[in-house]
Amino acid sequence: MSHFDHDTHLTPLAPLPGGPDTAAAFAGQVHPAWNIGANPNGGYLLALAAQALRLATPSQPDPLSITVHYLRPGLAGQPCRIDTQLLRSGRTLSTVRATLVQGGSARLELLAAMGDLGAHDAAAPPLLTLAMPDMPPPQSCIGRSAVAQGVDLAILERLDVRLHPDEAVPGAAGQARVSGWIRFADGRAPDALACLLMADAFPPAVFGLLGAVGWVPTIELTVHLRRRPAPGWLLGQFWSHDLGGGRVVEDGALWDSSGHLVVQSRQLALVRPV
Repeated sequence: MSHFDHDTHLTPLAPLPGGPDTAAAFAGQVHPAWNIGANPNGGYLLALAAQALRLATPSQPDPLSITVHYLRPGLAGQPCRIDTQLLRSGRTLSTVRATLVQGGSARLELLAAMGDLGAHDAAAPPLLTLAMPDMPPPQSCIGRSAVAQGVDLAILERLDVRLHPDEAVPGAAGQARVSGWIRFADGRAPDALACLLMADAFPPAVFGLLGAVGWVPTIELTVHLRRRPAPGWLLGQFWSHDLGGGRVVEDGALWDSSGHLVVQSRQLALVRPV
């Protein structure tokens, strides 16, 4: 079993007496190997919670659109409970809500549209899409650095992240943009759940403009999954045109090894002085 599969494994809990049959709960563990500094990475927490959504809608396992609000930092090394509520069940789409709870407090609140992208992957090419940017091959890119970002990155034991040479040095890009390649360090192939993690696993886009920014905690993140990824590296690009008041709005995209757009994302995050 890969590290990611192990660290997102959930166990179903017995339903509450008298509770609605549309509710389900799951138990898991927040593993510290995915930390940014002392806090679990937001993409990892999203993937962990989304695993519960997939278990709650097994015939519609793909989060076509998922929005998460981070209420409090997760607690690394501590157990968690994820409560789900099926709001609407349809033939091609179901809407599900989830809450990740640790230490008696809600840490994440999620709302997702779940579907099945299997049929989409075999469909005709899209009429419009976001083109994959030019990028040096992974072997010509530079590994993400804890020293460069100014924060401990335990997550780099789990992820292989390689940045565009022009954007790997703090502040060198001269703009709020970060591009590069990403894959699991243990060779696990990407899938829908992995895309949620990898949509929030690059340095923040403001790294290219401000330099070593440390931890940039996410307030809200929305991820749109456009198709299931092909095996191999994912190419990511993240950018911002909206930075001020200690907050940044960051857009992003991931493409798979076949050149298909698989993810679009947008998040609001806090930018704190290092």
